[in-house]
Order: sequence, then structure tokens, then C-alpha cells
Amino acid sequence: MLVWYPVRRRHSHIRPALAAVAATVLAVGALTGCSAEDGPDRSVDAFLTGWRSGNLQAVGFIDATGARVPAADVAKEIKSLSGELAATPPELKRAGDATITADTATARVQVTWTLPGQTRWAYERPVRLKRGGDDQWQVIWEPTVVQEKLEKGDRLALRRDPAPRAGVLDGAGAPIVAPRPVVRVGVQPSEVTDVKALVRQLDAAFKAIRPALVPPVDLSDLPKRLSEADSGAFVEVVTLRDDVYRQIRPRIYDLPGTKFRAEKLDLAPTREFARALLGSVDPAQADDLKAHPDRYVAGDLVGHGGLQGRYDERLRGAPGLTVITERQNPDGTTTPTGTEVFRSEPKAGQPLKTTLDVATQNAADAALRGEKRRSALVALRISDGAVLAAANGPGPAGENLAFTAQVPPGSTFKVVSALGLLDRGAVTTDAPVGCPKTFAVDGRPFKNSDNFVLGTVPFRTDFAKSCNTAFASLAPKLGPDGLATTGRALGLEAKWDLGADVFTGTVSTGGSATEQAAAAIGQGTTVVSPLAMAGATAAVARGHWEQPKLLLDPAPQQPAPAGPALKPESVAALKAMMREVVTAGTGSALRNVPGEPVYGKTGTAEYDNNPAHTHAWFVGWQGDVAFAVFVEQGGSSTSSAVPISERFLRALAAH
Repeated sequence: MLVWYPVRRRHSHIRPALAAVAATVLAVGALTGCSAEDGPDRSVDAFLTGWRSGNLQAVGFIDATGARVPAADVAKEIKSLSGELAATPPELKRAGDATITADTATARVQVTWTLPGQTRWAYERPVRLKRGGDDQWQVIWEPTVVQEKLEKGDRLALRRDPAPRAGVLDGAGAPIVAPRPVVRVGVQPSEVTDVKALVRQLDAAFKAIRPALVPPVDLSDLPKRLSEADSGAFVEVVTLRDDVYRQIRPRIYDLPGTKFRAEKLDLAPTREFARALLGSVDPAQADDLKAHPDRYVAGDLVGHGGLQGRYDERLRGAPGLTVITERQNPDGTTTPTGTEVFRSEPKAGQPLKTTLDVATQNAADAALRGEKRRSALVALRISDGAVLAAANGPGPAGENLAFTAQVPPGSTFKVVSALGLLDRGAVTTDAPVGCPKTFAVDGRPFKNSDNFVLGTVPFRTDFAKSCNTAFASLAPKLGPDGLATTGRALGLEAKWDLGADVFTGTVSTGGSATEQAAAAIGQGTTVVSPLAMAGATAAVARGHWEQPKLLLDPAPQQPAPAGPALKPESVAALKAMMREVVTAGTGSALRNVPGEPVYGKTGTAEYDNNPAHTHAWFVGWQGDVAFAVFVEQGGSSTSSAVPISERFLRALAAH
């Protein structure tokens, strides 16, 4: 039996034709797509990607004659041509579509190098292409693709022109650091017959000069350096300021082989001048080069610590950069071609203008000179809060104890306690207040230095003689937060914008009765810095608190607002008591200091559970200068902090 399928038979004739038409349409579409995808822009993009990565295998190359060039050879030559810039390939992008003329095309390429210090060097280069027999676009390789002045065998080289480093200025606008005469002390190997004897004599001579004047001199490697140097070489031992050299000259000038070279170096007025605050400027160290390879190179001057470190970028400016071409020689050396392809001029650094006063700083440094304990002296101008001096005694290099110490203030804090009591009407200067040998609070005994007893005396006498037991007994009248409130009125705990690190203090609040009693005499959890206490002292002298100022340019953006006016009657009473400290109290050694009357307060602060372990303090003012002196483990303030204060004020008066 036969079955007919007419529809299927009809379709069987039509479907091959439709399939052929569809295949033809698809084929045309595919050819059109391939033509677009295989255009010169695709080859240019692949070239730019490979240039940056170093892998050009996806690109075909020919030279100007049409001969094929291996991609690996092009990658190698690009690296060679890039020379000293090879480690940081440029940013690359097409500047529009390629222009096609028959079987050739030209594309414009934007080349942007990022040079050290984020200096950008940008230019456009043409990239020529030719269509091969397989319809693929090949890049015509030539060195000028990298840069128009490059030829085969050339390389790019970078030259740096250091910018003049700006100075740190004092309050009068004069450079603190300026060219000053120095003498380089060295040894000529050919004239030394007994190296060991010479080392001993030099060591003895350097140790005879005050450590503050002479940097540490390590002679341990001098014999080795002499043995390795040329016989006529100048082997440097140390560089000394001219005034220091003149002191040591009689001890070393006639030693066998010693030689001397006079020069000038940029230096502060003295080696110790505000050293921790200012920081230092030294040749770039290994750590600098490792941390900032794009910023520094060997031989650069870099600020370390203090203001020099904090504002290094501003002070150092930006070096000038020049890109030149060099010819590579067969022996591996290079010879400059004299062709300069890029230049950026150096930008001089901008100075820092500070409030420091040279005479005051010199007086502060001189006052601490010879002090073997960690110590600090900071001075402010009362009228405007300008920091005039920040001196630091022995301690770790760069440690600005004057600004950042966090130590108990001891009895200098009685200035704050007394102001709080006077403000609250809890006591008057003539009110009788007992000063027993000891006073117990919740079972904890408080006692006076050396266990002195005054009996019942006017409050001003308790203050002048620094009676701990009197203040411990008055502590409840301040309440749990009275000290903190008064301290904040004097700038303690505030957020300062000084332009340098500073600790503004932490004042005890809300503690137990024992803690309140301890806080009233500057112990317990209360800690301050010398600058914070100098600021509080200046506030009493001025009648209101103002944030100390250190930088005038660049001026801090957010200095703390000035505090409210202090109660005039309280301030007048406190001033009278602080004057009595000097005329008849613990600061009487300052009574005959030349000049205007001195006001102040001594302080002895326990720093652990041993009453014999104490820091020494003095805060005060004379005329328009307020100051604070701190001596770590200084014992009695009358034997350490007060004598330093006297030396400071006498040096100021003598200026």
C-alpha cells in the first residue's frame, strides 16, 4: 500500500535553496565583521598593550623595508630605548582612529610617562602600519615610535636638578638655618706612623669637649679606613662648627697626619638649637630610599624628625627633571648625545615661618646645658601666645619632651586647684587653712615634702610653701569635676592645631575622694606636658587662655578657639600668691633675678609608688614671657627646676 506525503516532498526541494541563501548571508556578515575587527586600530591596540606588558607576540612587525621583525626583538629594543625609564612604562592610548590609505595606515598615539615626583611627560607619536597579503595589519617598527629623537642604539636617561631647600624662619623672618663656618677634620694616611696612638689622642681630645657641642665621634673604624685609603687621601673624621674647632684646635692641630678644611654648611645657630623641634636635614638614608623610591635618590637632602621631617615636601620643593638621549657603547658604557627631549624646571621649596625667638631659644638651651637628666624648657610670649623657645635636655634623638611629655605636674597644678577654689569662693587668700604634717583621705595619708608642718596659716602661705596637706583637705570643695572644668578653662585637654605634635593634658575627673585629693596636688591620673602647663600659666598672666602659636606660615587651619575671660578677682588673687612663691616661698632663689617681677609655682611630682622618686617642675612668668621647666627624676624642684629657671631668666636679662 502506497502513502503519499506531498507537503514533505515539496519542502525537500525548497530547503537546500533556503539553506544556501542563509549560508551566503551569514558568510557576508562574517566577512564584514572580520574586516572591521582586523583593521589597523586592532593592531595598534594590541601593540600598545604589549608595549606596557613587554609581551608583543600578538602583534606582527616589519621594518621600513618590509622585512619581518620578530616581536621579541621589538620588545627588547623598546626596553633598551626606554633606558632609565624602562621600570615605569608609559600610559598609552590611541588619539583617534587610524587613517587608512590603500594598504597603509597611520595612527596617532598618546605617550605619557610618569617621572619621579609625579612629574608627567606627555607627547604624541605616529605609528605606521601596512596591510600584508593575509589582510593582517602589521606595525612598521622604528625607534622613533618611542620618541622622535631616538635612533637605534640610543636610550633615554634621566637627570635630576635638586631644588633649593627652603629654610625654617624665626619670628622675625630671618633664617634659623643659614650658612655657617665649619672645619672638616681629617687624616692623611701617609703622614701617620702610629695609628693606634693617633686614635687615642683624638678620642681624648673629643671627649674633653662638652657633648652638647660635639656630635658623637666613632673612631673605631678609623684604622681600617686609613689602611684602605690612598696614601695622600683626606680621610674625614668629623665636621665641627668653627667655634668648637677653635676650642679643640690646640689638642689636635699638631697631631701627626691631621688635616683641616674650612667650609660653610647650612646650620642652626648652635648644635643644640631647638634640635628636637626643628629636626635635622641629612643625606637620604636607606630607609628613605626604600620607603619613597619615587621621591628620593641617593644624595638628596631629606628632613628627619621635627618640623624638617613633617614639612619635608614643602621645604624641599620639587627637583627639576631632564630627559636626554644617550648612545650605548659596545663596552656597556653610555655617552650623552647632547639631545634633550624633556625638561621640567626645579621648584624651590617654601620656607616655614615660626614664632621662635633666637635670643630666647639660646637662653633656654644654655639653661639646660650640663643637665644630665631628661629635661625640657618651653617659653611663650604672653601677649600673643607665640612659642619663643622649646629646649630639651639629654634623651633619645628627636624627642621633643617640651611638647609631648605625659607626666604628672605635681604642685605646679596647685595653680589650677587654687584658681578653681577661688572661683568657687571656697577660700580666700587670707583664709586660715591648716597645714599639718599628714592628712588622711579614706585611709590614705598625704604628706608634705620633707614632712614639714606649717600649722594653721593663710591660704596664700600654704600656696607659697606648697603645702600638700592643705590642698588635700580643700579638694572636696572642688567637687568631682571642678579641677577638670578649671583646667579646660586654661586650655588643658583641648584639641590644639599647632603644626607640631603636642600633648595638651588629661585632668582627673569623677574619681574617688582619694583621687580628688591626689589630683588637687597634681598627682593621681592627671598628666600634662611642659607646653600645656606653660599655656595655662600664660592664661593666668593674660586673664584668658589662647592656644599657643608655633607656625605663622603655613598657619594652622583650625586653632583652638580662645577661652573665656577668667574671673578678674580670682586671677588677681592667684597672681599675688604666685608672686609670694618667689618673694617668700619655694621659688625664692628667683627673687633677685634682674628685670621685672617673677611669678611662679614650684612642683615636685611623684611618678611611682616610691615617694623618693619625683620629677621637678617650675612654671611662671616674667614680663611678657611665660615658661615651664621640667626635669625628669629631678628630685626637689628647688635644687633642679628652680636653678634652671634662674639661669634662663638671667640669660634673657643679659641679652
